[in-house]
Amino acid sequence: MKLCVIEGDAVGHEVVPAAVKVLQHVAPDISVHSAEAGWDYFQQHGTSLPASTIELAIECRAVLFGAVSSPSYPVEGYFTPIVRLRRTLQAYANLRPTRYLPVPTAREGVDLMIVRENTEDLYVGHEQTTDGGRTSIAEKVITRDATERVSRLAYELAVSSQREKVTIVHKANVLPQSDGLFRRVALEIAEAYPEIMTDELLVDTAAYWMVKDPSRYDVILTSNMYGDILSDMAAAWGGGLGLAPSLSVGEGIAIAEPVHGSAPDIAGKGIANPTATILSVAMLLRHHWRNIEAAKQVEDAVYATLNEGNHTSDIFSSDSISTMAFTDQVCSRLT
Repeated sequence: MKLCVIEGDAVGHEVVPAAVKVLQHVAPDISVHSAEAGWDYFQQHGTSLPASTIELAIECRAVLFGAVSSPSYPVEGYFTPIVRLRRTLQAYANLRPTRYLPVPTAREGVDLMIVRENTEDLYVGHEQTTDGGRTSIAEKVITRDATERVSRLAYELAVSSQREKVTIVHKANVLPQSDGLFRRVALEIAEAYPEIMTDELLVDTAAYWMVKDPSRYDVILTSNMYGDILSDMAAAWGGGLGLAPSLSVGEGIAIAEPVHGSAPDIAGKGIANPTATILSVAMLLRHHWRNIEAAKQVEDAVYATLNEGNHTSDIFSSDSISTMAFTDQVCSRLT
């Protein structure tokens, strides 16, 4: 097994080595290959994602991506490397689970998976500004092929993980062409899985229920932007973004990444929470390498570590421990 490791920026340099250390405990035969990407790399070299990194990612077929700092204003030549990498590798589905963890902000009874189309929608980046800077236009792209493959993956995942229901989320009442196509194709795929209950919600209603009663969800199938927003909302019920893992998957390829940002304000202090990155590695083990036993060992070790009151300062400031101390606690529970 080969793994392309991209630490990225800021706390990526802390949480990624922590996750690799955990991975090597349960998969000692893993071959780790380092690569670079991110805002710091762009400032030094003029690109945020060098061709050598893409080539290594394609060769390894598995990537662990840390976090990158991206400006909220246009910078000539800069693009978000993780979005470009997902599209280049055709990692077309983003899996975002939210499960209860024993921390004060989590909610018992929540166990859901958001399956988000990962390659199109407004995130294709087709934007233009006209009328002397007075009008900006962004194109929303939805295709039958992309919707079919992500829908099929969502239902296959529901079957293989013994889940009972898929909720299709859209806004077809306002966007009958783009979201209407997503809805129609998803419902067509649903017909091939009669053993799975299917319902649908408008995205605003889905957001309401995510706040009011997240336990009503099992699997959510949705497009790129809605999935991005809903999955961050869901993460609050799992304890917060610092504990939220994700995995982007395609045909024989996967990119594991924590959901949180690069957090430059705490970088280098040794207090970043590695939980999301460690659990992202567990997803890589489970869904890409199909090593269910090792994945469960990692998940159980994280749960046990938190359950015994070991935590970084973002969970609770009192009696907190460092990034590596937390990682060592997880590793001590692995055989």
